[in-house]
Amino acid sequence: MSDPRLQALQQAVPDLRLKTEPADLEHYGRDWTRRWTPAPLAVALPASVEEVQAVVRWANQHRVAIVPSGGRTGLSGGAVAADGELVLSLERMNKVLDFNAVDRTLTVQPGIALEAVHNAARDHGLVYPVDFAARGSCSIGGSIATNAGGIRVIRYGNTREWVAGLKLITGSGELLTLNRGLIKNSSGYDLRHLVIGSEGTLGVVVEATLRLTDPPPPSNVMLLALPSFDVLMKVFAAFRERLQLEAFEFFTDRALHHVLAHGAQKPFEETHPYYVVTEFAAGDEIQEAAAMAAFEACMENGWVSDGVISQSDAQAAQLWRLREGITESLARYKPYKNDVSVRISAMPAFLEETQALLGQAYPHFDVVWFGHIGDGNLHINVLQPEGTGDAEFVEQCGHVTELLGQTLKRHGGSISAEHGIGLVKKPYLDSTRSDEEVAIMRGIKQVLDPNGLMNPGKLFDS
Repeated sequence: MSDPRLQALQQAVPDLRLKTEPADLEHYGRDWTRRWTPAPLAVALPASVEEVQAVVRWANQHRVAIVPSGGRTGLSGGAVAADGELVLSLERMNKVLDFNAVDRTLTVQPGIALEAVHNAARDHGLVYPVDFAARGSCSIGGSIATNAGGIRVIRYGNTREWVAGLKLITGSGELLTLNRGLIKNSSGYDLRHLVIGSEGTLGVVVEATLRLTDPPPPSNVMLLALPSFDVLMKVFAAFRERLQLEAFEFFTDRALHHVLAHGAQKPFEETHPYYVVTEFAAGDEIQEAAAMAAFEACMENGWVSDGVISQSDAQAAQLWRLREGITESLARYKPYKNDVSVRISAMPAFLEETQALLGQAYPHFDVVWFGHIGDGNLHINVLQPEGTGDAEFVEQCGHVTELLGQTLKRHGGSISAEHGIGLVKKPYLDSTRSDEEVAIMRGIKQVLDPNGLMNPGKLFDS
């Protein structure tokens, strides 16, 4: 607190909570990537929109960069503060501000956890349908910053589809109210959608109005064991043709190995190379019969080796744990992660090419695959072998990511599906965006953040 800049901040915002202890700087200065050494100037924990605005104005006056911070569950280094930035943690701004029964909207502060939003919507007989495994610790502000998707995109889409309005403190300290919850609004550029997915590089979201919807019909969960990789999309097509799918998630035997070691229950006596967890509407006998017909057709064609269908909510949760527990079970290995996407129609060819690429590039590494096959999103986790240095490991993985980026470019895909570009994927942005697009994005940032203080170095260099 001896830094004169922090003394000026405390004078400008007397009630602002600041943290400068080394343990706090380390905790708030990193996300799940664990690749960079945290080195923030301090951590500010505002409790109101006014305090956030005052902090941003102070930052402009003193030319201090700001890293907006939510749950820090991202995997692209988007919440890393490693160069003397001020971490602006929004965890104290975690309340539900309003529920509108007519509009079916929930207005919340950005630091509220996704799970708390789910609970608040449920209290009113509705649902906020965006969902993913980190629901208990990720924040709404962070999910907006990355346009997070999760496990139910196949039916409900990404976060973008469920944000009715935003309040944003721009990089220059202005408060903008965007879209105001309107369903129809053709009055020029929709700046709300510039903010969604911008990774905190344009400003700080200080309030969000979220759309809610009816609860889904009763559903069942099925776990399928697959004998080979090339039948994956055939199984997906067979189930999508017959059922109203809520989710269709894929993972490998290596992923299951790590989840079982982390405490999950083994689903089958035998080990199979590939698995699918799928959830689908099953509220009546017709739907249940359709599910069994899809399963039997896949068995007859040799596309599925075994399967189990949930008989209770508890069993459904056990089956989902096999998929949702993967990231947590791998965390201690500090994996190098790729989060990529292609159109569903391009997925078969992309999967075949990528499997060959990774098999050749990582013959001795433990590579864990899983993903949201129903929406074209694949997660590739490479675990660092014992005896391999951090720098050597990252360099080798980075070379393969460059090759993967070229593959994505050929298939019209994206190097980041739902975790953002951050620091990790910044070198490969050109595989997804043209030079002209990046130039326009730079121009947008210049308008909203003229001094380049909002999450600098993320997405692209200023």
